[in-house]
Formats: sequence, C-alpha cells, structure tokens
Amino acid sequence: MTRRFDDLADAVLAGTPADTDDALDVLRASDDELLALVSAAARLRRKHFGNTVKVNYLVNLKSGLCPEDCHYCSQRLGSQADILKYTWLKPDEAVEQAAAGLRGGATRICMVSSGRGPTDRDVDRVAGMVGALKQEHPDVEVCACLGLLKDGQAERLRAAGVDAYNHNINTAESHHDDIVTSHTYADRVDTVTKAKEAGLSPCSGLIAGLGESDEQLVEALFALRALGSDSIPVNFLMPFDGTPLEGTWELTPGRCLRILTMARFVCPDKEIRIAGGREMHLRSLQGLALQVANSIFLGDYLTSEGQSAEADLEMIRDHGFVVLGAEAGRVPTDTGGTHDPAKRRRGAGTDVPANA
Repeated sequence: MTRRFDDLADAVLAGTPADTDDALDVLRASDDELLALVSAAARLRRKHFGNTVKVNYLVNLKSGLCPEDCHYCSQRLGSQADILKYTWLKPDEAVEQAAAGLRGGATRICMVSSGRGPTDRDVDRVAGMVGALKQEHPDVEVCACLGLLKDGQAERLRAAGVDAYNHNINTAESHHDDIVTSHTYADRVDTVTKAKEAGLSPCSGLIAGLGESDEQLVEALFALRALGSDSIPVNFLMPFDGTPLEGTWELTPGRCLRILTMARFVCPDKEIRIAGGREMHLRSLQGLALQVANSIFLGDYLTSEGQSAEADLEMIRDHGFVVLGAEAGRVPTDTGGTHDPAKRRRGAGTDVPANA
C-alpha cells in the first residue's frame, strides 16, 4: 500500500516533478503510512543534502511596533501579546548577537526587523551592520528580512554583502486576504522577485495552521516552487494570546511532519527549513523531521523562545546528522558536565506525588 510513496520518490529522483495530486496524497497519508512516507522522502533529502543540517540564527533587529495587521503575528498593529518591544539595535549589539549564533554552530545569520518595509536610512543601517559582521566573520552568510522592498533597495543590500533575502508568502494567494489586509499577496511576490533579480538568494516560505485547507497548503508550496525559492522556511502557527488567532490549534505532530514531507517531494533540491513553532507542534517528532528537512533555526525566534541551543545541536547529532560547515570537533560528541543520573525523590517510598 505504501509502495506508492517509494514509486513517487523514484519518479522525482528520475526527474519527474511531483504534481498537485501527488502532494495531496502525501498530505493525506494515514498514520499507518507515516514512517514509510518519511522513509521515501528521506531518499530525496539524502540525495541532495547528504547527512548535513544547515543551522540558521535569527537576530531580531527591531521588535514589535509594526503597522501591518497580519493576524498571526505577535508584532502586528494592535497586538496585545506580551512580547519584547524595542527599536533598532545598535550596530555593535547586532554584531554581538550574530556572533553568539555563529559560536553555536550557525552558518547563516538572519537579520530581521519588524515593519512594512525599510526606509533608505534603514537599508543603510543594515548595510553597516552587515559590513561590520563580515569584517569579523568573512565567511558568514547573511539573510536580510526587512519587509516589502522598494525599487533599488535589494541592489543596495546586495552591494553591502547581503547574500539572501527572506520574505515569506505565508499562505496561498486564495487564502491571503483572510489573514492580512494591509498589503496584498502580489506585494509579497513582488518583493521576492525584486530580491531575486538583484542577485539575492530568494528565501520564502509559509505558515501552516492559519485555517487553510489541504488544497491551499498545496497551492502555497507550488507557488514557492514557481517563484524559485532557494530556501523554504516552514513555520507552524504559534497562536499568541492577544492576536486574532489566539487559541487556534489545528496542527498535530503528524500533520506537521506530513507538511514538511510534502515540501520535500514538491521541492526536492531546495533547503527545507523547520522554522517557528517546531517545538510547540512537532514536539517529540522534531528529530524524525530532520529525515526530510535539512535546515533549522538555532535557539530562539523573533518573539518566542525555542529549546536550548545545546538541545538543538544534541538532536542533530543524536539522529546521525552533522552541522553543515562545522569544523572538525566543533560540535562535540559529549557536551560535558555530569553524567550522574538524576536520583528519584518522588513517588513510592516518599511523601512526594508520583511522576504520573
């Protein structure tokens, strides 16, 4: 019964792209088929990326204070979410934060700011930060994420040393107006196109769990394939209290794993990045998801905390993967510290409630 997923992998490896029916079939696979599905998709991942995991690190240059009304976002206009709010980091602080990510194993630094889009002064500010960072760390890859771009701004960022530009389409065009009204789907596509035409590597992905249908998830992924996105962050909605989507809970770990697997079949040779919400929604399946995805964010996100960076690196290692670009010995096989097991002090033989 599950042989069809191996057949699909064979076809994709032979050069026949997955179509929308294939993608829906993957997304609707039963629980009994899940491991066979992952195994088939893992062949594509191994073909193009071996056993490496690309580690990315976010630096939130400006948090909150955004005039846009994206319903999913804790930084949106009118958000009551209890998040950090601050204006632009100073250049030395931005470089210091980026350096922390590099020490943790990241090879790409994602420099992000809230807002509709950058002013020319903002572009100059980020250009200065990128120049300072690359002076200290010449090999670092920098991705900027500053919102909607005006004519000429992508070229200026490229000249300053920015390598990639992130601007997610977030959802299908047919669903876009249900989640944001302050800009259009076409605005987002235009910015991705501007970045690509300026020689920046296009980074664009989606958010799952926004009330979209299976067909709309497929629509979004095929749009990303058509856009030629080199890197596809797959986010899972974190329903912050104080936002229009608070309390929304449509995702299960298995659903998230199927979405990532579908992305691998549709875009077999692209970087599929497990992004925001992985700890909340994939939970114990995070490691299994690395069998189909080849990229993660290390540590924290824009306004939410992730699991510890040490746990991220341990997860990569424990599942038989290596950090892309890591020097020999950079990610140790032993994180140090004590190996003495935690002693039981609860349950039977004590007055403390059992761990159950």
